[in-house]
Amino acid sequence: MEDIRKDNYLKEEYPTGIDGVTVRPVREGEESLVLHFIRAIAAYEKMSDSVAATEEGLHKAIFEQHACNVLIVEEEGAPVGFCLYFHTFSTFCGRTNLYLEDLFLNEEVRGRGIGRAVFRILIDIALKEGCERFEWACLNWNAPSIAFYRKMGAFPMSDWTTWRMTAKDMRDACERDG
Repeated sequence: MEDIRKDNYLKEEYPTGIDGVTVRPVREGEESLVLHFIRAIAAYEKMSDSVAATEEGLHKAIFEQHACNVLIVEEEGAPVGFCLYFHTFSTFCGRTNLYLEDLFLNEEVRGRGIGRAVFRILIDIALKEGCERFEWACLNWNAPSIAFYRKMGAFPMSDWTTWRMTAKDMRDACERDG
């Protein structure tokens, strides 16, 4: 995957239109900050036991493999949230898409339009990159997020079900079919 940061495509800072709030790409050495927010969103989603991410793994994925991008949300220079996204490809569209894996804001800054500002930044990135779609998943019980997404103009894909295999499931399948 091409690293758009090499071409200075990602800005050093994205204005949000909210006093004191900015969004910027994660910097090398901030893997512990990313992991902090991953743990925070896992706690919110009642999935803390599922977090296996490490700082080393994040460093490799973000800065070596360029498998994903991370934006840090700051208020007056203090981190208050993050989002992690990556690209997928649609064979039907023949184009890349932007996939939002996670967006998390600390509780004390929610409801102030920061999530909307982050979404607008992601939409801008997706459009500048020629993405046909901007997609993400949401837990069915997460009513506040669902209401936010609907307000943004998003719609659920009711005809599709997300399927998953863990690494163990994949190994088991190989052993069964081996």
